[in-house]
Amino acid sequence: MGKKHIIAKSDEELLKETEKLESKARKEAQIKVASQRTRDGRIYIFSSYNNIILTLTDSHGSVLTWVSSGAIGFKGAKKATPFAASKVAENIADRAKKIGVEKIQVFVKGIGSGRESAIRSLANRGLEITSIKDITPIPHNGCRPAKARRV
Repeated sequence: MGKKHIIAKSDEELLKETEKLESKARKEAQIKVASQRTRDGRIYIFSSYNNIILTLTDSHGSVLTWVSSGAIGFKGAKKATPFAASKVAENIADRAKKIGVEKIQVFVKGIGSGRESAIRSLANRGLEITSIKDITPIPHNGCRPAKARRV
């Protein structure tokens, strides 16, 4: 088998490692303090034909948590149903209450079928909705049309 070699770290390496650990601990403490201070936040609802994703952010836009219908356990075509959207909204509302978010602004994006049911579920769960805004991208002039067909 042979002897086992123990690698001794120098003082500089040990200092670097402790600084890394301390900075990581500071960041986690800052996140906890920030989450305790956040009473208001934003919920972004992205609803497509295939999935529904809800993202909870603070008022500055930093992501606190997110949930999608696929992450909950829906598969295939069931992910884009209004029922799945309501379940996703209930899940993120519970997470928001744990974090301490009470007032939310809702930003809706996409053309899926679960947009309205997600908003209703958020309101029914006790979150105070201050505004609802549709941020679905709309083309102003669209792309260049096809060239004229010659017959």
